[in-house]
This record gives sequence, C-alpha cells and structure tokens, in this order.
Amino acid sequence: MNAHTFQPIALPCAWTGAEMQKRTDWLRPFSAAELQEIDAALQSVKSRGLDLFDITQAEFPLPEFSKALAGISQALESGRGMIMLRGLPMRYSPDDLRTVYWGIGTYLGTAVSQNKAGEMLGVVKDFQYGYSNTQRRGSKTNDGLQFHSDRCDVVGLLCVRKAKAGGASRLVSAAAIHNEILRRRPDLIHLFYDMWDHSWQGEEPPGSARTMQRPIFSWRDGHFTGLFSPAYIWFAQEFPEVPRHTPQQIEALKLFDALADELALDMHFEPGDIQLVNNHVMYHGRTQFEDFPEADKKRVLLRLWLSVPGSRPMSPVYKEVFGGIEAGELRGGVPCKEGWWRDVTQFRKNRTGVHATQGLSW
Repeated sequence: MNAHTFQPIALPCAWTGAEMQKRTDWLRPFSAAELQEIDAALQSVKSRGLDLFDITQAEFPLPEFSKALAGISQALESGRGMIMLRGLPMRYSPDDLRTVYWGIGTYLGTAVSQNKAGEMLGVVKDFQYGYSNTQRRGSKTNDGLQFHSDRCDVVGLLCVRKAKAGGASRLVSAAAIHNEILRRRPDLIHLFYDMWDHSWQGEEPPGSARTMQRPIFSWRDGHFTGLFSPAYIWFAQEFPEVPRHTPQQIEALKLFDALADELALDMHFEPGDIQLVNNHVMYHGRTQFEDFPEADKKRVLLRLWLSVPGSRPMSPVYKEVFGGIEAGELRGGVPCKEGWWRDVTQFRKNRTGVHATQGLSW
C-alpha cells in the first residue's frame, strides 16, 4: 500500500478512552422484563434436561430481549465495537449460569473452540500453571495482559467473581491507534500493513509451521480489521527461523504499546457484567490481579468466542488462521486435538475434548 493511500479512519469505533469516560451509552443494564425472560428460558431448558450444546435460540426463547440483542450485534459490528451488559443476577448455580450465558450467546453468534482441547465455554482464572513463552495463554494466569485480539469475531466475558485487587479490564480502539500513528508518525504507518511473524503458541493446524504471517492492520471492501496480539509477535522471535526485528519494527511496536496505553478505557468488572468486544476493531487487556486465598472467592470469568453472522469480510491473509474470510462466514477458533473442528455443531456429534464445564464448580 502506498503512503498516499493511508487516511484517518472516520468510524464510530475510532473513540478514545478519554472520550468514552464521559459517556454512558456503552453501559447497558438488564431490565426486569429481560431478566424474567431469561429465567423462563432457563426453566424451559432445565425441564427438558437439555445438554448445554443442544441449546439453540429455539431452545432458549427470548422474544423481546432478542430484539435488543440484534441491536447490540449491529452496534458491535458498525458502531463503537463494544458494550457492557450490567446486572445479570448471581443467584444462579454454576450450571444454570453457564446455561444462561450460553443461551444469550446463541443470539449473538456461534461459539468456536478456544484451545486445542476444544474448550467452547472458557473459564478465565489463575490456574497457577507453568508455561513456556511459546505455549503460554495469559488468561490462565493472574498476570497483566497486553492489549490483544482473539481468534474470533466477538469475544464475550461474563464476570462471576472479581479479584481481591486489580484485574481491571482495558479496551482500546484499533482505529484510534491507527489514526494516532498516522498523525504522529506517518513514516511508520506502512509497517503496520506489512506482514509480521506470529507464534501459533502451539495451536497451529496439522502440517503448518509454528509461526504464521499476517499484518497488524488491513482492509477489504471498505472494511477495516486490526487483529493483533503483540505478545505473539515477540514470542515468534524466540524461534531461530524467524528473522530478527529491524530497529524500525521495534520502534513501531513500542509506539503501539505507548498509544494503546494512552488511548485506553479502563473499567472494573462487577459480578454479573457481560463485556462484548468486536475483535476486528478493539483490543482488550487487563491489569495484574491479586486473588483471595479462599478457593471459593477467587476471580472467575466465563468466556465465549463467537463467529457472528453479520461479520465483515477479511483479507485473504487471514484464511489460514480463521478458516473463513467472507462476510458472515463461520470462522475463527482453534483447531482441536481430534481434528479441525471449529464450532459447536461439530461437538454435538463428537462429545470429546474439554468442550463443557457442566457439573464443575469454579
């Protein structure tokens, strides 16, 4: 792409944290009527003894709330790119809460696998595992997480319990970062459209190299995508076959970090909050946290990775990692041990892998 083709992104998703702190339209409480619909849908599922993965929109009817969720989906794709739903009651048992969250998620998109074990409804907590850098998944630790995007169209996080201290959620607009790079350092903007080596973190498809190449920013048919996980670029540098970063590339990555921190919106999760983020236009991260010593008080979030029907087309360079690149196509997720399974419809036929957390406590 030639330098003269770079232009500021004038879209609703190009907001700054300072601007968003003055607004409240990204915070949406559940209404009493919506909560009644959710409870009725839950009881319907329980009365029929349905498995979590057998729950579809038809099995979890939300006649009025579904209309609001359709509007939320539109705002995620063509609006500000994020929303916080607030006030889901925490009176549910763990299994009932999973059912409620899954049922709501069916109105937003199709769940895809979050790791090689086939985790479809992820548990985000500090498991105190040991990791090598090139196998590490930071969501399973209490570390702070650098701004990044996930391998799906939309990521949803439901707060079950918050930390004793820390663990603030951070969001930043990819479009806002793009615009500031263009304004402050136009000599570096082209690097963000170049191809970069990313580590697969041990989750490569069969037969693939342990790194992939993709840009940080891209366009297709007038649609912007800013999918990026900086840590995976740095982890790729641990592989001897990957070329070392140039001084200019290092400068670009440091600029990205500085701008992301400067432009971010910080928020604290409360139990019952559901944060929804469009990975194409938003980066999310968190601050390090300290847990309570008691096991039943430790910080827990439930996570959904969703492929959404109203998604944008993507550049062909994402074909290897996303599987599909056309608008609205089922795509994203992580290839599983048993094969290249991406979505819940395949898990309904193959009840293997860590694909459900029913019956487990937090």
